[in-house]
Amino acid sequence: MLNAPLEQFQILSLISIKIFNLDFSLTNFLFINLLAILIFISLTFFSGAKIENGFSNETSVFFASYSWQKVLEVTYDVPAQLVSDIILSDNEKFFPIIFLVFNFILFSNLIGLVPYTFTATSHVIVTFALSFSIFSGITLITVQKYKMQAFSLFLPANSSFFLALILVPIEFISYLARPVSLGMRLFINLMAGHSLLKVIIGFAWSMLLVENIVSMGLILPMLIVVILFGLELGVALIQTYVFVILTCIYIQDGS
Repeated sequence: MLNAPLEQFQILSLISIKIFNLDFSLTNFLFINLLAILIFISLTFFSGAKIENGFSNETSVFFASYSWQKVLEVTYDVPAQLVSDIILSDNEKFFPIIFLVFNFILFSNLIGLVPYTFTATSHVIVTFALSFSIFSGITLITVQKYKMQAFSLFLPANSSFFLALILVPIEFISYLARPVSLGMRLFINLMAGHSLLKVIIGFAWSMLLVENIVSMGLILPMLIVVILFGLELGVALIQTYVFVILTCIYIQDGS
């Protein structure tokens, strides 16, 4: 059992590897990210249908009614539908990055719900790396497409000079706040939910250790844990969906 709720977010070294004073250690953070990639690759591979081709078997993916392929279809159809619905022009070229971001956040969130694992998206450095890198790319695409006209985004139409002196700083700050809010929303929801689960589980464990009738009170906190776990599962799915939706909206605003 962990002593404090925030200990579950510590990055720990599993295998220490140091070369020329450079640290290449395998941490729980790296291990979970590799596990998320392995799960997705395995899901793609095993959902494929085995077909005979001469003397060898080749694996190919058919979007049909296979058990695992139904799960794979969700990881493909959801970001594809969001891209086609929100991004109105040249949306095909944005699908790979949206698909990658969606599945990375989704599998990271779901793996973090397994006891004694690690939630990569509960670290602000991860969510900020995602949000700021995406936002920087959107800004570069916008400037490349519209050149100097891209700065008209900070100046509403038909604004007077004195009104522009007020509106431009406000619009500029709100524009810079987009990646901050995008990363903080994912980080705060995942960290708060996991911390609350740890507090309730710790309380239930303490009641279980009581050797009298008071231990019967374990039923209530365990029931709350089950409900919170369901809510946390919903948060993991919803936050993935919200992150991708906002990313698509920002791409559409800049295109």
